[in-house]
Amino acid sequence: MRWADLDMLGHVNNVTYVDYLQEARVDMLRIHARSQQTDHLAEGVVVVSHQVHYVAPLLFDFTPVLVEVWVTEIRPASFTLAYEVFREQDGRRTTYLRATSVLAPYVFATERPRRLTAEERASLQAYLEPADTPAVAFGEPHHSEVGHYPLHVRFSDVDAYGHVNNVKYFEYFQEARVSAVGRLRQRVDMAAAPAMVVAQSDVVYRRPILFRPEPYDVHTWISRLGRTSMVMEAQIVADDELLARGRFVMVFFDPATDRSTEPPAELRSVLEELTTR
Repeated sequence: MRWADLDMLGHVNNVTYVDYLQEARVDMLRIHARSQQTDHLAEGVVVVSHQVHYVAPLLFDFTPVLVEVWVTEIRPASFTLAYEVFREQDGRRTTYLRATSVLAPYVFATERPRRLTAEERASLQAYLEPADTPAVAFGEPHHSEVGHYPLHVRFSDVDAYGHVNNVKYFEYFQEARVSAVGRLRQRVDMAAAPAMVVAQSDVVYRRPILFRPEPYDVHTWISRLGRTSMVMEAQIVADDELLARGRFVMVFFDPATDRSTEPPAELRSVLEELTTR
Protein backbone atom coordinates (compact mmCIF):
# COMPACT_ATOMS: atom_id res chain seq x y z
CA MET A 1 0.00 0.00 0.00
CA ARG A 2 1.05 3.60 -0.61
CA TRP A 3 0.35 6.62 1.58
CA ALA A 4 -0.93 8.45 -1.52
CA ASP A 5 -3.71 5.84 -1.90
CA LEU A 6 -5.81 7.47 0.84
CA ASP A 7 -8.68 9.94 0.49
CA MET A 8 -9.87 12.74 2.78
CA LEU A 9 -11.58 10.23 5.10
CA GLY A 10 -8.35 8.28 5.56
CA HIS A 11 -9.72 5.36 3.52
CA VAL A 12 -8.17 3.89 0.39
CA ASN A 13 -9.84 5.83 -2.42
CA ASN A 14 -12.35 3.91 -4.53
CA VAL A 15 -10.33 4.56 -7.70
CA THR A 16 -7.15 3.13 -6.16
CA TYR A 17 -8.79 -0.27 -5.62
CA VAL A 18 -9.16 -0.63 -9.39
CA ASP A 19 -5.43 -0.01 -9.70
CA TYR A 20 -4.87 -2.83 -7.18
CA LEU A 21 -7.02 -5.13 -9.32
CA GLN A 22 -5.04 -4.29 -12.44
CA GLU A 23 -1.74 -4.97 -10.68
CA ALA A 24 -3.03 -8.30 -9.34
CA ARG A 25 -4.41 -9.33 -12.75
CA VAL A 26 -1.11 -8.68 -14.53
CA ASP A 27 0.80 -10.40 -11.71
CA MET A 28 -1.40 -13.49 -11.97
CA LEU A 29 -1.23 -13.81 -15.77
CA ARG A 30 2.40 -12.88 -16.22
CA ILE A 31 4.51 -13.41 -13.10
CA HIS A 32 2.75 -16.35 -11.45
CA ALA A 33 1.13 -17.88 -14.52
CA ARG A 34 0.92 -21.67 -14.62
CA SER A 35 1.52 -21.49 -18.36
CA GLN A 36 3.33 -19.09 -20.70
CA GLN A 37 0.19 -19.06 -22.84
CA THR A 38 -1.38 -16.44 -20.55
CA ASP A 39 1.54 -14.03 -21.14
CA HIS A 40 -0.25 -12.29 -24.00
CA LEU A 41 -3.39 -11.93 -21.87
CA ALA A 42 -1.57 -9.95 -19.19
CA GLU A 43 -1.41 -6.81 -21.31
CA GLY A 44 -2.86 -7.72 -24.71
CA VAL A 45 -6.47 -7.27 -23.58
CA VAL A 46 -9.01 -4.50 -23.27
CA VAL A 47 -11.40 -4.21 -20.35
CA VAL A 48 -15.04 -4.56 -21.39
CA SER A 49 -16.49 -3.85 -17.95
CA HIS A 50 -15.77 -3.68 -14.22
CA GLN A 51 -18.20 -4.40 -11.38
CA VAL A 52 -16.77 -3.34 -8.04
CA HIS A 53 -18.44 -3.87 -4.64
CA TYR A 54 -16.85 -2.05 -1.72
CA VAL A 55 -17.42 -4.13 1.40
CA ALA A 56 -15.49 -2.29 4.14
CA PRO A 57 -13.11 0.70 4.39
CA LEU A 58 -9.46 -0.17 3.94
CA LEU A 59 -7.05 1.86 6.09
CA PHE A 60 -3.34 2.38 5.61
CA ASP A 61 -1.06 -0.29 7.03
CA PHE A 62 2.58 -1.19 6.50
CA THR A 63 1.59 -4.83 5.95
CA PRO A 64 0.50 -5.79 2.41
CA VAL A 65 -3.15 -6.19 1.53
CA LEU A 66 -3.84 -9.42 -0.37
CA VAL A 67 -5.73 -9.86 -3.64
CA GLU A 68 -7.07 -13.22 -4.82
CA VAL A 69 -7.84 -13.55 -8.54
CA TRP A 70 -9.60 -16.36 -10.40
CA VAL A 71 -11.58 -17.00 -13.59
CA THR A 72 -15.37 -17.32 -13.47
CA GLU A 73 -16.22 -17.58 -17.17
CA ILE A 74 -14.43 -18.29 -20.46
CA ARG A 75 -16.08 -17.33 -23.75
CA PRO A 76 -14.77 -17.56 -27.34
CA ALA A 77 -13.57 -13.93 -27.37
CA SER A 78 -13.58 -12.88 -23.69
CA PHE A 79 -13.08 -14.10 -20.15
CA THR A 80 -14.21 -12.91 -16.72
CA LEU A 81 -11.97 -12.53 -13.69
CA ALA A 82 -13.16 -12.27 -10.09
CA TYR A 83 -11.21 -10.61 -7.29
CA GLU A 84 -11.29 -10.36 -3.52
CA VAL A 85 -9.19 -7.84 -1.59
CA PHE A 86 -8.61 -8.93 2.00
CA ARG A 87 -6.34 -9.28 5.02
CA GLU A 88 -5.91 -12.27 7.32
CA GLN A 89 -4.98 -11.58 10.95
CA ASP A 90 -5.17 -13.96 13.89
CA GLY A 91 -6.92 -16.53 11.73
CA ARG A 92 -9.67 -14.09 10.78
CA ARG A 93 -10.25 -12.90 7.23
CA THR A 94 -11.47 -9.33 6.64
CA THR A 95 -12.76 -8.66 3.11
CA TYR A 96 -12.65 -5.09 1.82
CA LEU A 97 -13.71 -5.49 -1.79
CA ARG A 98 -15.16 -7.97 -4.28
CA ALA A 99 -15.10 -7.32 -8.01
CA THR A 100 -15.33 -8.81 -11.48
CA SER A 101 -13.80 -7.75 -14.80
CA VAL A 102 -14.73 -8.85 -18.30
CA LEU A 103 -11.66 -8.80 -20.56
CA ALA A 104 -11.30 -9.30 -24.31
CA PRO A 105 -8.08 -10.21 -26.19
CA TYR A 106 -7.10 -7.35 -28.48
CA VAL A 107 -4.61 -6.78 -31.29
CA PHE A 108 -3.44 -3.23 -30.71
CA ALA A 109 -1.49 -3.08 -33.98
CA THR A 110 -4.71 -3.44 -35.97
CA GLU A 111 -7.07 -2.02 -33.29
CA ARG A 112 -9.27 -5.12 -33.49
CA PRO A 113 -10.45 -7.75 -30.96
CA ARG A 114 -9.57 -11.40 -31.47
CA ARG A 115 -10.71 -14.79 -30.21
CA LEU A 116 -8.95 -16.73 -27.49
CA THR A 117 -6.65 -19.44 -28.79
CA ALA A 118 -7.17 -23.04 -27.71
CA GLU A 119 -3.94 -22.84 -25.67
CA GLU A 120 -5.09 -19.68 -23.89
CA ARG A 121 -8.46 -21.21 -23.08
CA ALA A 122 -6.75 -24.30 -21.63
CA SER A 123 -4.43 -22.10 -19.54
CA LEU A 124 -7.32 -20.07 -18.14
CA GLN A 125 -9.19 -23.28 -17.35
CA ALA A 126 -6.69 -23.94 -14.54
CA TYR A 127 -8.09 -20.92 -12.66
CA LEU A 128 -11.78 -21.55 -13.44
CA GLU A 129 -14.41 -21.46 -10.69
CA PRO A 130 -17.67 -20.91 -12.63
CA ALA A 131 -20.03 -18.19 -11.41
CA ASP A 132 -22.61 -15.90 -12.98
CA THR A 133 -21.96 -12.16 -13.27
CA PRO A 134 -25.25 -10.23 -13.42
CA ALA A 135 -25.55 -7.59 -16.12
CA VAL A 136 -25.49 -3.94 -15.05
CA ALA A 137 -28.82 -2.14 -15.52
CA PHE A 138 -28.38 1.45 -16.63
CA GLY A 139 -31.14 4.05 -16.70
CA GLU A 140 -32.00 6.59 -19.37
CA PRO A 141 -29.33 9.26 -19.93
CA HIS A 142 -30.00 12.71 -18.52
CA HIS A 143 -27.91 15.77 -19.38
CA SER A 144 -28.03 18.99 -17.36
CA GLU A 145 -25.84 21.99 -16.61
CA VAL A 146 -25.27 20.78 -13.04
CA GLY A 147 -23.99 17.42 -14.23
CA HIS A 148 -21.84 18.53 -17.17
CA TYR A 149 -18.06 18.26 -16.77
CA PRO A 150 -15.51 19.04 -19.52
CA LEU A 151 -12.88 16.30 -19.31
CA HIS A 152 -9.33 17.13 -20.37
CA VAL A 153 -7.20 14.01 -20.87
CA ARG A 154 -3.70 14.36 -19.48
CA PHE A 155 -0.76 12.99 -21.47
CA SER A 156 0.16 10.81 -18.47
CA ASP A 157 -3.28 9.13 -18.61
CA VAL A 158 -2.42 7.34 -21.83
CA ASP A 159 -0.89 3.84 -21.78
CA ALA A 160 1.72 2.29 -24.07
CA TYR A 161 -0.97 1.54 -26.69
CA GLY A 162 -2.15 5.15 -26.98
CA HIS A 163 -5.41 4.51 -25.10
CA VAL A 164 -6.46 5.99 -21.77
CA ASN A 165 -5.90 3.25 -19.19
CA ASN A 166 -9.08 1.59 -17.87
CA VAL A 167 -8.35 2.70 -14.27
CA LYS A 168 -8.37 6.36 -15.34
CA TYR A 169 -12.05 6.15 -16.31
CA PHE A 170 -12.91 5.66 -12.63
CA GLU A 171 -10.89 8.79 -11.87
CA TYR A 172 -12.71 10.74 -14.59
CA PHE A 173 -16.12 9.70 -13.26
CA GLN A 174 -14.99 10.67 -9.75
CA GLU A 175 -13.86 14.11 -10.94
CA ALA A 176 -17.24 14.61 -12.63
CA ARG A 177 -19.15 13.61 -9.46
CA VAL A 178 -17.08 15.99 -7.34
CA SER A 179 -17.77 18.75 -9.85
CA ALA A 180 -21.52 18.08 -9.74
CA VAL A 181 -21.56 18.13 -5.92
CA GLY A 182 -19.58 21.38 -6.02
CA ARG A 183 -22.28 22.97 -8.14
CA LEU A 184 -24.88 21.88 -5.59
CA ARG A 185 -23.21 24.32 -3.19
CA GLN A 186 -24.72 27.11 -5.24
CA ARG A 187 -28.20 25.82 -4.39
CA VAL A 188 -27.90 24.55 -0.82
CA ASP A 189 -25.60 24.95 2.18
CA MET A 190 -23.37 21.88 2.06
CA ALA A 191 -21.57 22.66 5.34
CA ALA A 192 -23.89 20.37 7.31
CA ALA A 193 -24.06 17.72 4.59
CA PRO A 194 -22.70 14.25 5.48
CA ALA A 195 -19.73 12.74 3.71
CA MET A 196 -20.35 10.29 0.88
CA VAL A 197 -18.63 6.97 0.23
CA VAL A 198 -18.89 4.72 -2.80
CA ALA A 199 -20.55 1.36 -2.11
CA GLN A 200 -20.55 0.02 -5.66
CA SER A 201 -19.07 1.03 -9.02
CA ASP A 202 -20.02 -0.41 -12.39
CA VAL A 203 -18.22 0.81 -15.51
CA VAL A 204 -18.78 -0.39 -19.08
CA TYR A 205 -16.28 0.57 -21.79
CA ARG A 206 -17.57 1.17 -25.32
CA ARG A 207 -14.82 2.98 -27.25
CA PRO A 208 -11.22 3.94 -26.41
CA ILE A 209 -10.55 7.43 -25.11
CA LEU A 210 -7.53 8.98 -26.85
CA PHE A 211 -5.35 11.95 -26.01
CA ARG A 212 -6.53 15.14 -27.72
CA PRO A 213 -6.46 18.89 -26.97
CA GLU A 214 -10.27 19.23 -26.99
CA PRO A 215 -12.16 18.14 -23.87
CA TYR A 216 -14.54 15.21 -23.78
CA ASP A 217 -17.96 15.64 -22.18
CA VAL A 218 -18.94 13.81 -19.00
CA HIS A 219 -22.62 13.95 -17.99
CA THR A 220 -23.58 12.90 -14.45
CA TRP A 221 -27.07 12.59 -12.99
CA ILE A 222 -28.93 11.06 -10.04
CA SER A 223 -31.04 8.10 -11.16
CA ARG A 224 -32.32 7.04 -7.73
CA LEU A 225 -32.51 8.58 -4.26
CA GLY A 226 -32.91 6.34 -1.22
CA ARG A 227 -33.10 7.03 2.53
CA THR A 228 -29.33 6.93 3.14
CA SER A 229 -27.99 6.44 -0.38
CA MET A 230 -28.36 7.47 -3.97
CA VAL A 231 -27.40 6.10 -7.37
CA MET A 232 -25.45 8.38 -9.69
CA GLU A 233 -24.95 7.48 -13.33
CA ALA A 234 -22.64 9.04 -15.87
CA GLN A 235 -21.57 8.96 -19.51
CA ILE A 236 -18.40 10.00 -21.28
CA VAL A 237 -19.14 11.14 -24.82
CA ALA A 238 -17.31 12.66 -27.78
CA ASP A 239 -19.39 14.37 -30.45
CA ASP A 240 -22.45 12.41 -29.31
CA GLU A 241 -20.55 9.08 -29.50
CA LEU A 242 -20.77 7.09 -26.29
CA LEU A 243 -17.34 6.09 -24.96
CA ALA A 244 -18.14 4.75 -21.48
CA ARG A 245 -20.95 4.47 -18.94
CA GLY A 246 -20.76 4.36 -15.18
CA ARG A 247 -23.16 3.59 -12.34
CA PHE A 248 -22.21 4.42 -8.74
CA VAL A 249 -24.05 3.70 -5.49
CA MET A 250 -23.20 6.51 -3.06
CA VAL A 251 -23.88 6.19 0.68
CA PHE A 252 -24.24 9.19 3.00
CA PHE A 253 -21.74 8.56 5.75
CA ASP A 254 -21.07 9.95 9.24
CA PRO A 255 -17.32 9.62 10.02
CA ALA A 256 -17.99 10.18 13.75
CA THR A 257 -20.16 7.07 14.05
CA ASP A 258 -18.68 5.16 11.08
CA ARG A 259 -22.23 4.46 9.89
CA SER A 260 -24.59 5.51 7.13
CA THR A 261 -26.86 8.47 7.82
CA GLU A 262 -29.70 10.42 6.23
CA PRO A 263 -28.99 13.72 4.43
CA PRO A 264 -30.52 16.92 5.90
CA ALA A 265 -34.02 17.80 4.68
CA GLU A 266 -32.83 20.82 2.69
CA LEU A 267 -30.25 18.77 0.80
CA ARG A 268 -32.72 15.93 0.20
CA SER A 269 -35.18 18.40 -1.31
CA VAL A 270 -32.59 19.59 -3.83
CA LEU A 271 -31.49 16.03 -4.63
CA GLU A 272 -35.11 15.01 -5.25
CA GLU A 273 -35.41 17.85 -7.78
CA LEU A 274 -32.34 16.57 -9.60
CA THR A 275 -33.32 12.88 -9.54
CA THR A 276 -34.47 11.64 -12.94
CA ARG A 277 -37.83 9.99 -13.11
